[in-house]
Amino acid sequence: MRWFWIDRFTEYVTGSHAIGVKGITLSDEFLHDHFDVYPVMPPSLIAEGMAQTGGLLVSEIYKFAELVVLAKFSKLTFRGEVRGGDQIVYRADVSSTREVGAMVDVTATVDGKQVATAEIFFARLSGDDKDDSMPQRLFDPADLVHWLHLVGIFEVGRRPDGTRITTDDYNLPSLLAGTAD
Repeated sequence: MRWFWIDRFTEYVTGSHAIGVKGITLSDEFLHDHFDVYPVMPPSLIAEGMAQTGGLLVSEIYKFAELVVLAKFSKLTFRGEVRGGDQIVYRADVSSTREVGAMVDVTATVDGKQVATAEIFFARLSGDDKDDSMPQRLFDPADLVHWLHLVGIFEVGRRPDGTRITTDDYNLPSLLAGTAD
């Protein structure tokens, strides 16, 4: 993944909810590309952060082994702006799961004030072995586990019963740059 719209997860409960944070600085180029005189984070990038937070939560439901893609924003509302020096807190809650995918409710807040809310549906695509046009996964397992480690999933990730999650739970490589979980 090239664009990270989550710096770190602070809470992650499998199948339930996730809280991620993103720090915004004046050195972030996208602020100045949007409104140079009054730099704010473009709403589309706030939506992308919401999608990454919810998408990771949904992908985990399917053990990171199935192709899960953003299908649609059912609702998306912006209520404020995000500027340099702000920290966005994304909270995603799984609201429903079905055979075809899952719906999440996501909020984005700055200093406890809501700046955006969304309902996002993620589709679960099943590629059969006969169809070579659909990839089995979006990410190489080693790249995925690298990203999961970078954002702290295995530091804060827990099951509903409170036990810690590990890469072994998902048939992912357990070593990253010579360190174990």
